[in-house]
Amino acid sequence: MLDRRLERLERELMLVARCSVLTPRERKGCQATDPQTAESEQPTAKRDAGPDPRKETRAESRGEPRTESRGEPRTESRGEPRTEPRTESGTESRGEPGPDPCATTPARLDRSGYLLLSRLDAEGAMSIGQLADALQLDVSTVNRQTGALLRAGLVERIPDPDGGLARKLRVTSQGADRMAAERTCRQTGLSRLLESWTPEDVIRLEDVLTRFNREVERQEGRAWPRETHDAE
Repeated sequence: MLDRRLERLERELMLVARCSVLTPRERKGCQATDPQTAESEQPTAKRDAGPDPRKETRAESRGEPRTESRGEPRTESRGEPRTEPRTESGTESRGEPGPDPCATTPARLDRSGYLLLSRLDAEGAMSIGQLADALQLDVSTVNRQTGALLRAGLVERIPDPDGGLARKLRVTSQGADRMAAERTCRQTGLSRLLESWTPEDVIRLEDVLTRFNREVERQEGRAWPRETHDAE
């Protein structure tokens, strides 16, 4: 019973990130930058842009010494490697301290890849437009995210079973295995995090998160396809 609760708790934690109140800039129709904020920050950007190279050229031609920029000093040289490892789209390397319950997993799914695979697994084959509508994201965003999954062989395009013109995306066997491994990793980490909690506290947390997510889905008109025995 507690294991089943843990599965549902992991899912609800995944769905919290979909809330438009928490991540408004990722939602459909939202601009990445507030125009007023960008306008107010523009003068500061100009002040911090550094010296005009044309003025430096004229100063050097007159024999005047070249002055350093008044802005913040550069902390990274051009030849210095990045401190955070870059990975292919669809996977991530967090580099967080502490024991990783999934250290032996070859490649972890990132948040968007895991969410898309979970949605396709829960509802079945969907088109790009259906995914964008279900997750309230721009079609271009979903195109980019599903493109990474296609290249990794985690999803595949199939004809619409209902005869529609738009092709649909379906989770491959490799994608199902990766999603199951990722889900196990997340649940293992969650179990370690909550090992000092009482079963009653875990149940209470899952109930509150489910209530929160259902309220978000009610207001957005986009319900997540939960299993019928969730209420048991």
